[in-house]
Amino acid sequence: MFGLSSAPQRTHATFWLLEAPDSLREQSQREPDGTGLGYFDADGTPEVHKAPIAAYEDRCFAEEAKEAESTTFIAHIRFASIGGLEDRNTHPFLQEGRLFAHNGVIEGLDELDAELGEDRSLVKGDTDSERFFALITRETRALGGDVTAGLQRAARWIARNLPVYSLNLVLTAPGELWALRYPDTHKLYVLPRSAGGHHGDRHLDHTGTGGHMRIRSRDLSGAPAFVVASERMDDNPYWRMMEPGELLHVGPDRRTHRVVLHEQPTYRLSLTDLHPKAAASQTGAGEIGRATSRRAT
Repeated sequence: MFGLSSAPQRTHATFWLLEAPDSLREQSQREPDGTGLGYFDADGTPEVHKAPIAAYEDRCFAEEAKEAESTTFIAHIRFASIGGLEDRNTHPFLQEGRLFAHNGVIEGLDELDAELGEDRSLVKGDTDSERFFALITRETRALGGDVTAGLQRAARWIARNLPVYSLNLVLTAPGELWALRYPDTHKLYVLPRSAGGHHGDRHLDHTGTGGHMRIRSRDLSGAPAFVVASERMDDNPYWRMMEPGELLHVGPDRRTHRVVLHEQPTYRLSLTDLHPKAAASQTGAGEIGRATSRRAT
């Protein structure tokens, strides 16, 4: 999961997402289940490019390179836990002009559907993530468009009422980015990157350790930015792990971060509480044999 804001300046970035392996057998064993990229045109129109990577497709997505310009970007590599390998279940999701990606697992989806009521219509796929986004969208609308307050209210409701493994997220709008780490299950890092990085003369060039995502932007050799990622992606010493419960908001003229969720989830899930597929999605491909569930499968 990755987010970037250079607001108010629009920057160009090139994204490589997912180099597919050589064989169907290897792909079905190792590869992520979807890749997605989202950004905004100059008039604020959201652009989403995403595709599921299914085990029955051999070399279907050998390399996707997208040239894009935006004040904010969001990208996600999916390991499926809930929902089939379809476009509608692939991050990022789009609702009411905003884009959203989530790392984690939320259970109790029937209860969440009941809470959403008629706003369940915002959800086009099957995932817990998109339902979480729908709750944020509903609460934001109810609070007059205040995304920060809507996100807090939605996350608190889920933390108090549903079984939670992780609610880590990135949410973007034209010129704005939000990130939440909750609880301390997964890492989430933020980098306030000065123009040229800490060396002072370099463009952005990030590569994830899994080799599935690479982001480059020559514009950022001369422009500052905020980067949010699931892992440290270069040698910059100013990467900081977000605190559990911390909510970051980056806008064109405002940067805020504070802990907004102080309590543990009422029903906190551990890895061994998850079904094997969900557990594998939270530990990376190939871990399913080591994630033992206490539940019937």
